[in-house]
Amino acid sequence: MSSSKPFRILGVQQIAIGGPDKQRLKSLWVDLFGLQVKSSFQSERENVDEDICALGEGAHAVEVDLMQPLDPDRKPAVHATPLNHVGLWVDDLPRAVEYMTAQGVRFAPGGIRQGAAGHDICFIHPKANEEFPIGGEGVLIELVQAPPEIIEALR
Repeated sequence: MSSSKPFRILGVQQIAIGGPDKQRLKSLWVDLFGLQVKSSFQSERENVDEDICALGEGAHAVEVDLMQPLDPDRKPAVHATPLNHVGLWVDDLPRAVEYMTAQGVRFAPGGIRQGAAGHDICFIHPKANEEFPIGGEGVLIELVQAPPEIIEALR
């Protein structure tokens, strides 16, 4: 793998936690830990009902998404793996995807698109395959395009 990458991973953007009932998740993360719910998001396509919380402030804030499925019998099953995914800030998402694809990274279907928090995102598939021998080794990884103020603060 080449050491000259056309992008940088800047830091953790989010962790996403799934469960059958997000109210139980909120009892821990909001009521006990004191995180604030910033917004909510629902998507039929992604089978998710989530509350987006914040841990910390400014460029160092980490989003904590508390998720439950809209339909527990449908895929994707956002509750089946309690630690659903980890999101990483990246300074140049299109170049990162192009470079990583050329290195053999397997991306999940859907390509680059707007995520729940309004940033462009895409996902590295948790499993490699024959065509793309590099995956998340069991972890779904979200790459998130960092806005200019985050890029500057975390540079």
